[in-house]
Amino acid sequence: MNKNNLRIFSLSWNSARRSAPSCEFHSTRNANAIIPFKLADIGEGIAECELLKWHVAEGDHIQEFQLICEVQSDKANVEITSRYNGIVKKLYYKKGAMAKVGSNLLDIEVEGAAGTSAAPTPPQEKAAPSTPAVTPSQPSKTIRPLVTPAVRHLAAKHSIDLAKIAGTGRDGRIHKEDILHIINAPIRAPQAAPIYTPPSTTPQKPAVNTHAQHGPPTARTPPPPLQVSDQVVPLSGYSRAMVKTMTAANQVPHFGYNDEVIADKLQEYRHMLKSVAQARGIKLSSLSIIIKATSMALRHYPRLNSTFDEANNAMIYKSSHNIGIAMDTPHGLVVPNIKNVQDKSIFEIAQELTRLQAAAQTASISRPDVTGGTFSLSNIGSIGGTYASPVLVVPEVAIGAIGRIQKLPRFDDKGNVVPVQIFNISWAADHRVIDGATMANFSNLWKQYLENPALMIFDTK
Repeated sequence: MNKNNLRIFSLSWNSARRSAPSCEFHSTRNANAIIPFKLADIGEGIAECELLKWHVAEGDHIQEFQLICEVQSDKANVEITSRYNGIVKKLYYKKGAMAKVGSNLLDIEVEGAAGTSAAPTPPQEKAAPSTPAVTPSQPSKTIRPLVTPAVRHLAAKHSIDLAKIAGTGRDGRIHKEDILHIINAPIRAPQAAPIYTPPSTTPQKPAVNTHAQHGPPTARTPPPPLQVSDQVVPLSGYSRAMVKTMTAANQVPHFGYNDEVIADKLQEYRHMLKSVAQARGIKLSSLSIIIKATSMALRHYPRLNSTFDEANNAMIYKSSHNIGIAMDTPHGLVVPNIKNVQDKSIFEIAQELTRLQAAAQTASISRPDVTGGTFSLSNIGSIGGTYASPVLVVPEVAIGAIGRIQKLPRFDDKGNVVPVQIFNISWAADHRVIDGATMANFSNLWKQYLENPALMIFDTK
């Protein structure tokens, strides 16, 4: 073959290579690739998260949408799921370490992904077309239910245990329809559920304090051993969030306003609805009624349900009443909020309150539950306090602290001393935009609703 023929052959060969399908010439297409899985930006300006728990180990086979780990930001807990089918090759952080947003969480060996970019693909794209088979010699591992983050959040919102659901999707995947079927299932109430039971005259046993996991210590509780040396304990999770929140609140000039509320009719009203709520599987507390009364009073005083835009020197009136409830948990203070209280019944508020209280005790509150609040309440009375000086949850402009209900002597209209049930309310407001008269008028209306709950019927929608 002469040089000219060789040149023509070379050009023809190169042309054929360009026109032929790439799969015929790339022998590495089905080779495996190590892909770094990065900690994505979870919003709210969060730069780092604490690694709470790994659900996988190096060498594990994982599937798309399988839960990888749980992280905790300053706002809430976030569950991170896999975007790939593959094998875990390396974990970059230990439990309790702080992971930076954008840093590598783990490396995954993905089958048939040679040439894939190092950054994870968006959730809607699949990085691997199939799930690697597990060899018979590999020990079996417990796999969490296959479920997307959106479906997992829906199940958590309605306190549904995913482990007890048989998914109707491929390989047992749980779909949104599976959750909705459970949510919409009819609730069977007991046949003889009473509508109203008169208050009992039998002395009640003291309520068990479930505010903390094992209850607060008392004078009879033996003290813990003395600490023999100094101990450095880094703040994390809810405690780190409180540092930031309280530092920001310190820049706002507060003022306080206190009053007392006669709770006799409130307690009678709650007792009247208690048996109905129990028949529906919900514990009704006075706090649920107080939250509804707060929303109804905010309709008349929308300035208290707003935020202050300091940069533009303007008020932003919020259309939704997302009322936060401060909760003392084994992991620190957290203030989740009940969304759109203005559209919820007292029963629906009680449902949400029960869900949030359960999630707070296990540090499983989701990020949406702790964002978007417009007004806050702190039920300090659940521990035993009467008055408090609450601090704003910035950028909100008002907050209330509810004291415990106690029986005290008061004068009636005829001048006779009578025993009444009373609790104290301590308000605090941003004095840059809220004046004392507005706070007092709001408190008076709120107090009227609670001292005579029948008035709430007129304004309930």
